[in-house]
Amino acid sequence: MTSDDSLRQRIGRLLFVGIPGPTLDDATRARLEELHPGGVVLFRRNVGSPAVIAALTEALHSLSSQPLVAIDHEGGRVLRLSAPFTQFPPAAAVGRCRDVDCAYRVGRAMAAELASVGIDLSFAPVLDVHSNPANPVIGDRAFGSDPELVSALGIAMMRGLRDGGLIPCGKHFPGHGDTETDSHLELPVVRRSRQELERTELVPFRAAIAAGVPMLMTAHVLYPALDTEHPATLSHAIVTALLREQLGFAGVVASDDMEMRAIGDHHDIGDAAVASLRAGVDVLLVCQDLGKATRVHAAIADALRRGELDAKMIGGAARRVQWLKNERAAPEDVVCALPNPEHQRLAQQLRQA
Repeated sequence: MTSDDSLRQRIGRLLFVGIPGPTLDDATRARLEELHPGGVVLFRRNVGSPAVIAALTEALHSLSSQPLVAIDHEGGRVLRLSAPFTQFPPAAAVGRCRDVDCAYRVGRAMAAELASVGIDLSFAPVLDVHSNPANPVIGDRAFGSDPELVSALGIAMMRGLRDGGLIPCGKHFPGHGDTETDSHLELPVVRRSRQELERTELVPFRAAIAAGVPMLMTAHVLYPALDTEHPATLSHAIVTALLREQLGFAGVVASDDMEMRAIGDHHDIGDAAVASLRAGVDVLLVCQDLGKATRVHAAIADALRRGELDAKMIGGAARRVQWLKNERAAPEDVVCALPNPEHQRLAQQLRQA
């Protein structure tokens, strides 16, 4: 392996990318081998029957970079997988139960089903506090409006996910619950004071960090009380000074999808990726277009050559991603029948609560 090959692989490890379809065709395989991504994120366009998903994850794991296979699997509106996977209701239904054992069981059940088809990581639990009834994007994705309840249930679900064989990723730091716009469509602004953020938004993240959450996702949201210029994903004040130094988080920091309009309407994707890494982000999600993932990879390499990025910082991020990859369960560790009557009864109990 040459030093250039090693650098290319370290950069690739920082990318979690999307792919176009439910099979790994030759062109996509070649593109992924070139990018050497640390992860692949599945969407509805990628999934079919359990057998189809298992075949895809097996093919992805066979790539030379051995990427993590990730998915958004919260319940309710954010479920990529159809029956026979259990259709759990949203986190708010768990919140109405106010029961940490219930939250743990939901996380454990979700993890067992996903791990049984080779999925390694779920972008869950949502740690946002539903503090704004006008919020168009969080709403019932949150456990509730009480920061302490969100903390307790989020930690319980996180532990269920881990015990069931999945890597959990809490989101969206430092809190997306008070926005009035959707970061998929535009850049939201949360105008709470630092004291208000400490009392509400930051409470579940502090608790999850203390409980050992291995991965957190940033929000593409502007918080003037923390950084008047940069949204969280691009903010050194938020990712490094607040999350790393003040809250003591030592795990993996992932961006939300860098193709969302909250970022894309204001920044070139390559420039935004470099700014995010400078801010302290470890993993960049580029979920819709492999061509843009290639642009991001090239922009990072160029920034390293120009001295705009610190090679030691990139190396540290790559090591944290490798540590995360070492956390995943072996595919043979989890067997789960689908459909699963026990999990379906649990989902029905939540709907009736």
